[in-house]
Amino acid sequence: MTAETSITFPWLSLLLWLPLLGTLLCLLWRKSAAACRYLALGTTLLVLLVSVGLAVSLETGAGGWLLFEDYRWIDAYGIRYTLGMDGISLLLILLTAFLQVIAVLISWDMRKHPALFFALVLVLETGIIGVFLALDLVLFYLFWELMLIPMFFLIGVWGHERRVYAAVKFFLFTLSGSLLLLLAIISLYLLHGEQTGVYTFALAALKQTELNFTQEMIFYLCFMAAFVVKVPLFPFHTWLPDAHTEAPAAGSVDLAGLLLKTGVYGMIRFAFPLFPLAAEKSLPVLAALALIGLFYAAWIAYLQFDIKRIVAYSSVSHLGFVILGLAAWNQTAWEGSVLLMISHGVTTGALFVMIAMIRQRTATREVDKLGGLWQSQPNLSAFFLLFCFASLGLPGLANFAGEILILIGVFSSQPLWGAIAVGGILFAAAYMLRLLQEVIWGPCCEPFDKSDLCRREWLILIPLALLVIWLGCYPQPALDVMRAPIQLLLQGGMP
Repeated sequence: MTAETSITFPWLSLLLWLPLLGTLLCLLWRKSAAACRYLALGTTLLVLLVSVGLAVSLETGAGGWLLFEDYRWIDAYGIRYTLGMDGISLLLILLTAFLQVIAVLISWDMRKHPALFFALVLVLETGIIGVFLALDLVLFYLFWELMLIPMFFLIGVWGHERRVYAAVKFFLFTLSGSLLLLLAIISLYLLHGEQTGVYTFALAALKQTELNFTQEMIFYLCFMAAFVVKVPLFPFHTWLPDAHTEAPAAGSVDLAGLLLKTGVYGMIRFAFPLFPLAAEKSLPVLAALALIGLFYAAWIAYLQFDIKRIVAYSSVSHLGFVILGLAAWNQTAWEGSVLLMISHGVTTGALFVMIAMIRQRTATREVDKLGGLWQSQPNLSAFFLLFCFASLGLPGLANFAGEILILIGVFSSQPLWGAIAVGGILFAAAYMLRLLQEVIWGPCCEPFDKSDLCRREWLILIPLALLVIWLGCYPQPALDVMRAPIQLLLQGGMP
């Protein structure tokens, strides 16, 4: 590769490839479980440190790319190594770096093939960061598929009783949508080359391809097939509850906190800018599916008895709220959607961490076998109460700010959608309050380990709690970072 742009230091490449370096080190020291744990933790902490350093040092309020790298890669086919970071991708990378530290810490006692487990967690981090940075469609697709492989093995090898079924279902659903995405990318590449004589996979160049409405709609549907499955949007959500239920704690944190967000990111970074007319025509359909998913998933969550499935269905409901904000197609609603993506990643990731801690003590996730945790484990119960309240959108906690911005934006352009969506908040309160009642209050149904939080668990939960409170009370820094890129995207431009 030879550099095509002047770059003082390849910070984006450093963020991208650091986890893979950690992967190699874990495999080299695979005979020492302790070494692998500390290598994984050190790698994820280093990625977080670099991410926070960039967030502090860059002029995040300005439009355009905050950082950009462009190198020649496979010239014969117009494939380039192009990375770019704007305010939206910066926030998502910060979320990724933070949650991967949590994923390593919650898996600290992993005894089954620890070297391979932590190596896969780090490969997954590279895949997710690559999705948020790639601006060449081949590079984007490479990282999009890379995410699939480690998550498949994390569920299939380290999951629970029905892990193989859940892993195969996850693989087939996501791969089916991804193959349509690949077909559309290749077709768009060929069509652009025929029109201009320049064969390229660069996002900025492909955006200039002249398409009639039929072509645009076909391409758009193929792109969206991959993205709505990953979100997942109703009725393509059925893989998610099984994947969450069977996944290990780190897998559930990454699924809810990060992988679902790549689907929404794909929509706003690729599908909408490349095919604006088709996107505009699809907005009522997206809104209808989002509203159906919002209520359907909330109702199904209320009927569940496995606490992991309750939180899994809550993710489908919350992501329906996010898609509704995008369908409203205005600045306020989009800011709310991106903010809710970040908040949901933190709150739902925290709930899956808490579920792992509860299961470790009680050996069950069935609500009818739980109860009375507040009496014996008040610290654990207090954190669980905080994260449940944040998930249902209590004012002053993380999800509230995003939800209220979405509702303001939706009411300003589509009052009927907003009026319907308000009922979703009531449904969220119903299943979350039932979860709280069953788990931490009432009589204790089964004997269990009554030990409260240990030092490592405090170390995990305190940063999550502080972030939940900060996002709820003072989301302005995050809104300032995302405002300019959202304006550009809504206007049909590129940073």
